[in-house]
Amino acid sequence: MDDVGMLSEVERDVLAAVDDARIVADLRELVQIPSVDGTPTENEIQGWVAGRLREAGLEVDHWQFDLPAITGDLDFPGWEVERADAWGCVGVTPGGGTPGLILNGHVDVVPVGDLAAWPDGDPFSARVSDGIMYGRGTCDMKGGVAAVIGAVAAITAAGVTLRKPVAVHTVVGEEDGGLGAFGTLKRGHSGEACLIAEPTARGVIPANAGSLTFRLEVPGLATHGSTRTRGVSAIDKFAVIQQALVALEIARNRDPHPLLKHLDLANPLSVGTVQAGDWASTVPDLLIAEGRYGVRLGEAVDEARQAFEQAVAEACAADEWLREHPAKITWPGGVFASGLLPEGDPLLDDTLQAATAAGAPGVPEVIGGPYGSDLRQYAAAGIPTLQYGPGDVRYAHAADEHVSLAEVLHCARAYALLAVRRCS
Repeated sequence: MDDVGMLSEVERDVLAAVDDARIVADLRELVQIPSVDGTPTENEIQGWVAGRLREAGLEVDHWQFDLPAITGDLDFPGWEVERADAWGCVGVTPGGGTPGLILNGHVDVVPVGDLAAWPDGDPFSARVSDGIMYGRGTCDMKGGVAAVIGAVAAITAAGVTLRKPVAVHTVVGEEDGGLGAFGTLKRGHSGEACLIAEPTARGVIPANAGSLTFRLEVPGLATHGSTRTRGVSAIDKFAVIQQALVALEIARNRDPHPLLKHLDLANPLSVGTVQAGDWASTVPDLLIAEGRYGVRLGEAVDEARQAFEQAVAEACAADEWLREHPAKITWPGGVFASGLLPEGDPLLDDTLQAATAAGAPGVPEVIGGPYGSDLRQYAAAGIPTLQYGPGDVRYAHAADEHVSLAEVLHCARAYALLAVRRCS
């Protein structure tokens, strides 16, 4: 088939087997499982997916991670939520050999925040209004997971025999470092290419910048607030460092990667929490700040850390107090390196063509993402990887999180076409 606007008989059969009602029902069930990172329901939802994939006719590997071995690995990407238990889940369509395509999605979600901020007070209601489903995880990224399941279920329901199998990887811990993808790859699950069903706002994302979590401990000298000049306020000294961080962010955004030039800020540096002082009338002797620091596309994590540490060191060296009492820097939490699809890899054109043939309104825009994801783990394992999925990342982690059901159903068809074309 040379014309992407035309469908083969096999492709028409597969598209006819896509069950819209079941995909919406699956998404509702997925959202109603409150699989917040580090909670028991993060494992419960993996059991749900394993059962659904078996029902769809896939061969399923559903296993318990050896957490001491995984977290003790030198390459472990870190986590922000410690777990006593975690599970992996991989489903593969019938047939042997290396999968021609992996369809990946994470099933963990971030905490809901203030319940009063949610319109109906229930973040896991999976409420539907005017073709939009609302709730934590609808956009990030259970809409994509439901579409993946719908795609492979259509392939098996249509009775299509593929030359190479299609694999589904559902993973936990993506939000706080990438535990699930790391453990899945370590178990030996692989493939020739990977599509991650993250929300891409109708675009295709072949590259992600990375991110790191930093922690700054800024010392001061305590004294009574009425004699504050005898002391040194850690808050005032953090202001010195904050100026250096602002300058660092400006410098790191002067020449962004071409795939990130559409963004107003390709490599953000953000201070998220600040804690200082223990008494209103005492000059604070310690300030602790934590934040998020962007890793540029193609930049090694160690190089990014070095640039940050050098900026802070220079700020300290220029200040009379900090020169003798420098701020301490540590790097807790997950390590999100950047990731990039190799230039010219056919997965990009294959995905664009499948999306268009499935009814996308025009050819999707090809852009980079400023956030970290599991793309970098599959790419580091030598598996060409990109992202294409329903929803808009602007609504991820928000109290108005939602996804268009039409986008979910479109993506299910695009994934099915991509799988058939790459694996048959």
